[in-house]
Amino acid sequence: MTDVGRDQIAATEPVIRRHIRRTPVIEVEGRDFGLSGPGADLRLVFKLELTQKAGSFKARGAFANLLLRQVPAAGVVAASGGNHGAAVAYAARELNIPARIYVPTISTPAKVERIRATGAELMLVGERYDEALNASEAWAQTSGALRVHAFDQDETLMGAGTLGLELEDQIGVPDAVLVAVGGGGLIGGVAAWFGGRTRVIGVEPELAPTLARALAAGAPVDAPAGGIAADSLAPRRIGERVFPIAQRFVESVLVTDDAIAAAQRALWATLRIAAEPGGATGLAALLSGRFVPPPGARIAVVISGGNTSAVHLP
Repeated sequence: MTDVGRDQIAATEPVIRRHIRRTPVIEVEGRDFGLSGPGADLRLVFKLELTQKAGSFKARGAFANLLLRQVPAAGVVAASGGNHGAAVAYAARELNIPARIYVPTISTPAKVERIRATGAELMLVGERYDEALNASEAWAQTSGALRVHAFDQDETLMGAGTLGLELEDQIGVPDAVLVAVGGGGLIGGVAAWFGGRTRVIGVEPELAPTLARALAAGAPVDAPAGGIAADSLAPRRIGERVFPIAQRFVESVLVTDDAIAAAQRALWATLRIAAEPGGATGLAALLSGRFVPPPGARIAVVISGGNTSAVHLP
């Protein structure tokens, strides 16, 4: 079982603090998002991690890896649906470390361009994350570069867990936290931080149920890897390091692609927040009724990323 917990996360936070942003929170009522009945009086606290450096929470894990591990002269290599790659590329540039990033062709243009803008070596390989990951591991073996895994690495979990630490410092312990799940780095870190002191709800697309399948099987297993958020929430299998934390502390909820798209539209219409599909997935559980909290509850919703070209400016 992984050793990642509150002590490790608390020790990581000061190491990465000056390299990341303390992202804002905004609190609204459920009625602002069209919830009625008991849902109207819910307090929704959005943790706006889409304002993080490189556009997503992934910057936390990227800096944790590069600052806590020994980086060889060959630099670092990462595979990503887009956000992790952008974060590792950004962190590598800031720390003057060579980086090669493998990205599948399913990654959105906004994420590819963000990686390219850092000056990292960009490799477009395969249609899905697993193909890019295999290519990155082959390169690491050949070059000696340090692998920076998107979710199945203790330092990645520790960095992601600082979001939970920061959230608690800002608002205390909420009644529940809604977190989108792909490979599980974010949900694993947040759940490790809260450690059963509140409900942690992992929200996944029905077309990429990595956590739900793993919890049902009692171990990480392959799952479908499709849907609207496939560039961020479809790695096919939950992380081995993540699973023991999730099995102990996380509840699983599945949502449709239509619900995710509706949550994106609601965030834009109500708060002018331009979230990518994966970033809006947590809210989709509330708006679709797949997660129903008790009346008057204070619910934290992590808006995990905003690397999207959905908003077109002149």
